[in-house]
Amino acid sequence: MADTSYYDLLGVARDADTDAIKSAFRKAAMKYHPDRNPDDPAAEARFKEVNEAYSVLSNPETRARYDRFGKAGVSGGPSGGPSGAQDMADALNEMFGDVFSDFFGGGGGGRQRNTGPARGADLRYDIEVTLEDAYAGKDLTINAPVDEACARCESSGAEPGTKPETCGTCGGVGQVRMQQGFFTLQRTCPRCNGRGQIVPKPCKSCDGRGVVKRDRQLGVRVPAGVEDGMRIRLQGEGEKGPRGGPPGDLYLFVSISPHDIFERDGTSLFCRAPVEMTTAALGGQIELPTLDGELTPLDIPEGTQTGRRLHLKGKGMPRVRGAGPLGDLTVEIYVETPRNLNARQKQLLREFGETCEGRQHPESAGFFDKVRRFFDT
Repeated sequence: MADTSYYDLLGVARDADTDAIKSAFRKAAMKYHPDRNPDDPAAEARFKEVNEAYSVLSNPETRARYDRFGKAGVSGGPSGGPSGAQDMADALNEMFGDVFSDFFGGGGGGRQRNTGPARGADLRYDIEVTLEDAYAGKDLTINAPVDEACARCESSGAEPGTKPETCGTCGGVGQVRMQQGFFTLQRTCPRCNGRGQIVPKPCKSCDGRGVVKRDRQLGVRVPAGVEDGMRIRLQGEGEKGPRGGPPGDLYLFVSISPHDIFERDGTSLFCRAPVEMTTAALGGQIELPTLDGELTPLDIPEGTQTGRRLHLKGKGMPRVRGAGPLGDLTVEIYVETPRNLNARQKQLLREFGETCEGRQHPESAGFFDKVRRFFDT
């Protein structure tokens, strides 16, 4: 090792406390670990140096000798801190056990835990409701596939007369340890899948799961304001856990069937309404159906053109759980040109057209003025 102070290697002051030394070592070890620097021999050498520095400074006794005599005071002695490969592995496991447990599913530092019976899987059930149901809310009864405890084996998963046995691979803890360099990692036992037990003779009714599938009627409340794609969670109504494990949840995914009149965007509703040419020209009133079950009058201003949008406040959709006012209904008008006219009606329209001037059709007059200027230039 180069003649460098252990304090300098870790980047801490000589009066640094134990927590500061530990934190500095964590950062340095992560930085120079060989697995993170596979093509850098210098990093591996520095990694060994910071390990040596930490093994001395983390022990109050060896740190005191180092402060007094330097490296000569801690080299080669039986009490000079972690000196063997296993001692170093234990120190690193203690330091990084919690970090690596997030990635490998097990704790470091020799800690073991029994995971117990596994939780059951979550289930999905698709339901379709009308826009009217989404507006008012609705109570439904569904036949959902659910798991029930197996009566034959009483949820044990074992054929009657037998019982589950402790897993010989993990000793019943549900995890196995493996050495990887300096680190001891724990992973789910591949033989028992983390349960800690195996079933030599699985139950013939449930194939060793401890549960059997049945169709069961469940009452569901679809809340007012529910949107397409929203999911409703029924806690504990999912798949039962194998051999007595806790159940998962049942998720109902809601889809809303297309409506003949309305389109929806959040709490807003949209529709297109035809208006007779005479009503659009003279003004008047039409009645529109709304989701509250009523016919709502809509005033058509005189001279309304196709594409004009009118609004009915509070005639849209409610918010889920009733938070806030109802949305609005937007009505887009399109003026309907009459068809299948008789001779008298055609004659009246011709007479009407002959009396019209530009001010009765300002958009047409303006457009053809632009056309004339285009050809003039």
